[in-house]
Amino acid sequence: MINYYILFAASLNKSSTIVSSVSKKHTRKISVVILLILTTSLVASFSLAPSTSFASTETGNTLMQPEGTQDVGTTTTTNATTSTNATAKPNIVLVHGLWADGSSWSKVIPILKNAGHRVISVQLPNHSLADDVATVKRAIDLVGGPTILVGHSFGGFVITNAAYNNPNVTGLVYVSAFAPDEGESAVNFVPVESLPPGLLVFDSGGFAYLNPEMFPQAFAQDVNTTEAKTLAVVQKPAHQSLFTAPSGPPAWKQLPTWFVVSESDRIIPPDAERMFAQRMNATTISLNSSHASLVSHPDEIAQLILDAAKGSTG
Repeated sequence: MINYYILFAASLNKSSTIVSSVSKKHTRKISVVILLILTTSLVASFSLAPSTSFASTETGNTLMQPEGTQDVGTTTTTNATTSTNATAKPNIVLVHGLWADGSSWSKVIPILKNAGHRVISVQLPNHSLADDVATVKRAIDLVGGPTILVGHSFGGFVITNAAYNNPNVTGLVYVSAFAPDEGESAVNFVPVESLPPGLLVFDSGGFAYLNPEMFPQAFAQDVNTTEAKTLAVVQKPAHQSLFTAPSGPPAWKQLPTWFVVSESDRIIPPDAERMFAQRMNATTISLNSSHASLVSHPDEIAQLILDAAKGSTG
């Protein structure tokens, strides 16, 4: 373009020489012709600009296309992750009873873990029913769903209340446990006066222990003596208010249930356990076991829990 204007300027100089030699009559005509040439040149140069702008726009669109493709890939990955979570094995929350603690599940936990389940064994405060229920609800919130709740002894009372209207819970397993209906309490099935004299030992705060000397024969008569005495030492005392606390609406009316009846239970009468299982239409097994069936029969207990984990999710 610069060379073009240099040549054009030289042309103008030459034209000026010619103009000076002609008559003034033709000078005006020549000037008009020169102006027309300049105007035409300017129009021609500006006409290139729209074409360049359009080409840049097309280039920009082409560069943005891979970003759109990347978005599709991200969406696919997210959907795949969601699908994986939906098919994951259920979590399992284990809830101990009175005069025990979370370690009472120690023989059952490895079997559940080896089967690929996430397992939490909660530690109940045993201060009040409300506190115990709140503890289990926090555990459910922690692991999310789907979750199977498993309760031993009074732990069955707790899961009955903690799982009510809880969308993360898909099934309930009762192991030698209470399964109350609304308004029922533990003393409706095990009156304190029915227990052997001297079995309950209360501290100054109203918390009851099982007498360590009587613990093995009352709680775990089919467990070896050393292990039974250790259970007596680690027992968590229960506040006396737990014996009479009424249950709220029961989750077993909303969810599938499984039940272990301990036929030699000396804490909860086996007849009461069978009644619980029958009225909730639970899938039931019976073991010739003490109240501590999770300690003396861990394989059978674990298998029922695994069956419940499969059955509760279809």
